[in-house]
Amino acid sequence: MLTLSVAQARRVALAAQGFATPRPAADATKDRRHLRRVLKHTGLLQIDSVNVFQRAHYGPAFSRLGPYPTALLDDMAYRHRELFEYWGHEAALLPVALHPLMRWRMRRAERLVDRWGHIAKVVRERPGYVEHILDAVRAHGPLTAGRLAEDEQRTKDNWGWNWSDAKTTLEYLFYAGAVTAADRRNFERVYDVTERVIPRVILDLPTPDDETAHRELLLIAARCHGIGTAADLADYFRLNVPVARSRLAELVEDGRLMPAQVEGWPQPAYLLPNTKVPRRVDARALLVPFDPLIWERARTERLFGFRYRIEIYVPAPKRTYGYYVLPFLLGDSLVARVDLKSDRKAGVLRVQAAWAEPSAPAGAAHELAAELRRTATWLGLDDVAVAGRGDFAPALASALSAR
Repeated sequence: MLTLSVAQARRVALAAQGFATPRPAADATKDRRHLRRVLKHTGLLQIDSVNVFQRAHYGPAFSRLGPYPTALLDDMAYRHRELFEYWGHEAALLPVALHPLMRWRMRRAERLVDRWGHIAKVVRERPGYVEHILDAVRAHGPLTAGRLAEDEQRTKDNWGWNWSDAKTTLEYLFYAGAVTAADRRNFERVYDVTERVIPRVILDLPTPDDETAHRELLLIAARCHGIGTAADLADYFRLNVPVARSRLAELVEDGRLMPAQVEGWPQPAYLLPNTKVPRRVDARALLVPFDPLIWERARTERLFGFRYRIEIYVPAPKRTYGYYVLPFLLGDSLVARVDLKSDRKAGVLRVQAAWAEPSAPAGAAHELAAELRRTATWLGLDDVAVAGRGDFAPALASALSAR
């Protein structure tokens, strides 16, 4: 069995996520080919509603490409239909080619509708209501949940309008694959029936059985992670870990995956055959909390020795590092973290706190300052301002003032 050091595993992971590739020239980031390359490395982009810094799904491409027009990603998803929204790793944008591989989850939603919380109550107490909402979307879509509410109230039908029931039903239909996101308006999902959104060439692709879909998703997870345990790879698309272990054993037996051991890891790992171990990785990037490199927190700690927990839902007095904290990747290490806020009214990127890791090398403050300036430019902000909180704040403020 192949044995890797943690440093080797870390470089494999960084290369798999696209951090071993130089960023393109600034004018080239307007080309969708570069975004497609990012998606090849990440597999999907997690969506999150928090906008204190920037919407999470825009962040991974910036970390790998540098400043790029976010409208380019919107166009890929909602104009050119290269991506679609679904529950991948949480709510996510996924390449449309993955649609057949997610149909097992859509079928599961249909099978379990009578056991799932609020929607089960709707089905039980309002027979025919799910079909009614689907018919309304088919007749009047694309539309938001709010627009559906207005239309329903105007028709004065006998359904006894309940916005909560309608929103729950729309989300169930989304999970079941009957409707999908045709667009986003002020980040609100715009629903339409799937056959009007997903390209017909994709809808006509055969639907694999559950086991085949799970194997293919685990292979994508292995390609994007570079190396990971069964739990790591299962987490990428939120698969059941015991089920994933069975599928991983089959992939090893077929020669499509190979087992490996990472020194210090208690569990065996898996990687694609012929995976190369880079001799070095020279990256520099800020990572949003939902970047796939770091979203599995236990793996992040095993790879980088970096304990990371998002503190959005922690009361302010109890936060250790801050509200929206981005780790800073330098070389092949996570060397610092910064709590960032985009003050759009003032045109300032505010560093509300900055903390260094013990491994932070000399010059890390100047490297972080340069990346923060690049970030502010991408966000359309004119300046970067550092507050006094955090052990790295004075050095970072000095580096920024020495511009």
